[in-house]
Parts: sequence; C-alpha cells; structure tokens
Amino acid sequence: MFPIRDHNPSGRTPFVTYALIVANVLIFLGYFLTLTDEVSLGRFFYDWGLVPRFLTEGGGWSGLLSHMFLHGGWMHLIGNMLFLFIFGDNLEDVMGHVGFAVFYVLSGLAAAFLQFAADPLSEIPMVGASGAIAGVMGGYLLLFPKARVDVLLIIFIFIRIIPVPAWVMLGLWFAFQMVSGFTMPTDGGGVAYWAHAGGFVAGVVLALPVWMRRGAAGFWSRTRGHPDHPEATYRFHKSRIPRVPRR
Repeated sequence: MFPIRDHNPSGRTPFVTYALIVANVLIFLGYFLTLTDEVSLGRFFYDWGLVPRFLTEGGGWSGLLSHMFLHGGWMHLIGNMLFLFIFGDNLEDVMGHVGFAVFYVLSGLAAAFLQFAADPLSEIPMVGASGAIAGVMGGYLLLFPKARVDVLLIIFIFIRIIPVPAWVMLGLWFAFQMVSGFTMPTDGGGVAYWAHAGGFVAGVVLALPVWMRRGAAGFWSRTRGHPDHPEATYRFHKSRIPRVPRR
C-alpha cells in the first residue's frame, strides 16, 4: 500500500512542511548532480551522514542533524517527500509552525539514537529524512486515527486506489518496521528499520501534549477518531473527449 493523499485538509499554509521539502530537494540536487561517481558520493555520506561508530568513538555529532537532509537516490527522496507532504501539513496545523519544526527535529534525533543503539559499531552511514517523517506519521496516528487516506494498492496486475482509515495504513507500516527490525540484519539491507520505529514512537510521545490539550480520550470520543473539521472530497470528472462507440 502506497499513500497518495489524505482527506484531511489543513487550516493554514504549512510553511515549515514546504520549506523542509524544498530544502531536502535542493540539498539532494546539490550533491547528487555534482558527485557523479560512487566513491565521491560514499565519502560525502561518511562526512555528513550519521555513522554510528563515529558516535561511539566520540565524534560525528553533526551527522545527527545533517543526515536528515540527505538521500541515497531519487526514489528515496520522492517517497520521503510524498509522506511528508501528505501527513506533515496536518501536524503543522495543530502544532503551529515553530512547534512542528521542533517536533520534526526531535523525532529525527530519536530515530537516529535508536538506530545507533541497535548497532553502535556500524560503519554504514545512515541518511534520509524517514526517521523524522516516521515521527510525523506517529503523531498523525495519535491525533487523526480514522482520517481517510487514499492508498494505491498493487497486487500483481490488480491496481486500485482505495480509502482506508489512517490507523490501518500507519499501523501496518509500523508493524512492518518492527518485524523487519527483529528479523533483518542490523544494516537492514540498506533500510534503517529501527530508526523508522524509533521515530514513529517518538512522534506519538511528542504529540501527546497536543492530544491532551484537545481533550485526550474526550477528543477521540467527540470526533470518533476523525478530524475535527470537514474532510476533503475528491471527485473524478467525466472526460470532455467524445466517446466513440464500437460499431
């Protein structure tokens, strides 16, 4: 399942979400289009990514922040920015611009530390905004568990867009990270599963004050887990191209 949009419109322009997307894209283009060989790119990731062994030896602290703005390839970047675009605006709406920015960074740091704890001697650089974005997903799950999310479902030749509650899509995603974290090698075959799980849990915890200010369980009872505002609707308009019937 791959999310393409939600039915949860925000009430303010998500400037921080947009700024994060722009920053990630520009930084990616800055190094990916200039470092054309794998050796230079690998050295760049060692310098600016998060290398757990460096932290264990008392260095590499800048990587805790800089790794959140690096990506290994186009699909890595596009996937992360899509998730941030879908879920980030709603958290920024309820947390405010500054609050959301702090939330995002803290989620990314929590994700990094859990991945570090899972394999503190690893020399594989960790790059990507997915830990911080996992925090956004965790916060979204707490605040809007029944918000509808349209997902692209692909099973072999069966392709369909279906709306599902956020708790289904995000819950399955989190369960996959946990199972993969316990069953895959610590390098995850290139995926930092523990960073994803750590960021997600941190996002739930960091969003608790917002949830409690809104009434905690009473907020859920009042909204039944749905957004506390009208949801967005999407309509498919008929094509203006004239239909030519078969003879």
